[in-house]
Amino acid sequence: MLHTPYAIATKLNFNLQFIDRGMMQVALLSTVSLFGLLALTATEAFVPTSLHITSTSSNVLHPLKSHIRLYAKKNTRSTGGGGFGSSSSSATPPKGKKGRSTDLISVLNDDDDSKKDEKKFSRTFVKTDQEQLLNDLAAKSSRTIIGQAVSKSPDYASPDMDPFWSLLPSLISTKFPNANDTQLKRVAGMVEFSLGLRDNVLEDDVISNPWRPHDELHAYMPGLGPTEPFLDPDQLDLCRQLSEHYDVIRKEYESLYENRFDRKGNDRFQSVTSMNYESGWKTMVLFYNGHRIKDFPYHLCPVTTRILESVPLAGRIAGFNRQQPLSGIPNHSDGNNMWLTCQMGIKVPPPIVQTSVGEDTAVVSSSASPAYIRVGPEIRHWREGQCLLYDTTYEHETYNAHPTEERVVLHVDFFNTLKMTKLEIEVLQYIYDMREQFMKAEGVAKVGAQLL
Repeated sequence: MLHTPYAIATKLNFNLQFIDRGMMQVALLSTVSLFGLLALTATEAFVPTSLHITSTSSNVLHPLKSHIRLYAKKNTRSTGGGGFGSSSSSATPPKGKKGRSTDLISVLNDDDDSKKDEKKFSRTFVKTDQEQLLNDLAAKSSRTIIGQAVSKSPDYASPDMDPFWSLLPSLISTKFPNANDTQLKRVAGMVEFSLGLRDNVLEDDVISNPWRPHDELHAYMPGLGPTEPFLDPDQLDLCRQLSEHYDVIRKEYESLYENRFDRKGNDRFQSVTSMNYESGWKTMVLFYNGHRIKDFPYHLCPVTTRILESVPLAGRIAGFNRQQPLSGIPNHSDGNNMWLTCQMGIKVPPPIVQTSVGEDTAVVSSSASPAYIRVGPEIRHWREGQCLLYDTTYEHETYNAHPTEERVVLHVDFFNTLKMTKLEIEVLQYIYDMREQFMKAEGVAKVGAQLL
């Protein structure tokens, strides 16, 4: 009877138990080798039953829905909004004995190291069969458009090549066996950009736009076409759903605000970056990197939660943002053109009324709220129950000019469903997921610190 690779995988108790950073990376690479084996396995009987790794950690075949910077560049600064960064403080991958790079094939071909690994992980395998399958998979995936993109890296096949990118073609070929090169063309462009080939990928309309600082881009997919600072929110069902349920969402916000302290007495409204804290902007995060927050009281906001989970949330945040009076977020750009941001006004300061005294006393007022956001050259004011949809690759800033009233919005970062295909979004989510797993295996303790 034929079985898909993932149907077979679910029958295996395949977890990880590691001792130190070096073992963690080797074990993750061995995990990926199982993906390769399963991808080439046609029958359940072929699965090597002697392969067994035990632990209490989560099953790596079902990674968390979270996203991570993947831009393979040394000393990448993380002031932007969740792009692609190196997997650690240095872009040079860990090496094995005698300077050997710990890529997948090297790990399996090293007789001395593999014998030690067998003892550490209490596992056995038929090396020649596994090695041949992995080589076949690597050779096949190297001919795909993703494999060709990886091979263009200046560090390709050198010790300086980040092992994650070497493995990526095999991973995508395994996870998405029916995806063809035409469907993955723009993803391949994103991979090239992430590997430092910016000049090959960046398009003229981005480079020439003075409002889109292309030097700050750290994640970029070519071919998404023209864009604007603000987009029509009526294009998205997300925006329509939020506006239609505004009254309920505001009540849910008020309930969350009343219960904003967790069991340890910590306020759930926190600064997610130092910039936000210094700018009077605090956030109650409902979703971080696309997945739920542990121990969060979702029972207090069921409608908000349901609506947010109806879209492919991106690698930043979804939650309620509070902007203090007479404060704002300074001018910046977020550097990822695959994501859009939606904000709906929850509590918006009323217009400011000013009285001028002269020969004739007059009352001067404005119908617009003093809380606003500028994206590129355009300024918009929030209104309660209405959504603003914008592209954060444009420079943008906010300000709440009201002297006493705070501004509250529901903030949602999500993949650009207006321009990207469903398959492209699924592949990008998978790449982010696996990148995070890889970073954790390398010993990056605080993966979330790389995100914003």
